[in-house]
Amino acid sequence: MSVQERKQRERADRARLIVATARELAEQQGWDAVTTRRLAERIEYSQPVLYSHFRGKREIIGAVALEGAAEMAAALRAAAAAAPGPRARVTALALAYLDFADRNPAVYDAMFQLDGGLAFAREDTPAPLKDAFAALLETLAEVAGDGVHPALFTETFWAALHGLATLTRAGRLPPEHTGPRVELLVDRLAVL
Repeated sequence: MSVQERKQRERADRARLIVATARELAEQQGWDAVTTRRLAERIEYSQPVLYSHFRGKREIIGAVALEGAAEMAAALRAAAAAAPGPRARVTALALAYLDFADRNPAVYDAMFQLDGGLAFAREDTPAPLKDAFAALLETLAEVAGDGVHPALFTETFWAALHGLATLTRAGRLPPEHTGPRVELLVDRLAVL
């Protein structure tokens, strides 16, 4: 391995460490606790080293969001693949989405609530975000119904899931009714 390759690998390792540490700190204490000073202390590098990888907190939030989108896409695909039939796939997909949001609140915030500098629903949307949407679309397209554009249906279903995740987390909806809410959503929106 050349010196240049080793330096590139070390740089990529440092960037992953910064993102992992930011994510851990945000999950433990919230995004307000994530500062370049605290990150530098935790990873034992200077603040200029952090700034050589990310221009600031906004870019770190974006990196966490992209990592989270890839994880969410994998979780959604795995849940849908394990379920037999369209109804079971849509239900499994919805429950996996809500479970991801519940288990990863800081990551979910980075993906959908905070400004990570990422473009959504545009040509320049980063690939992990497009793939997370594709993971929803793959299952939901088959239940959109005749004459309904699959992407539009997916956006609407996703919006409903996001609302459920956000309202449940905020204590506005009791979590014990998540299953019945998902069943109602599937029954009323999906054409099965």
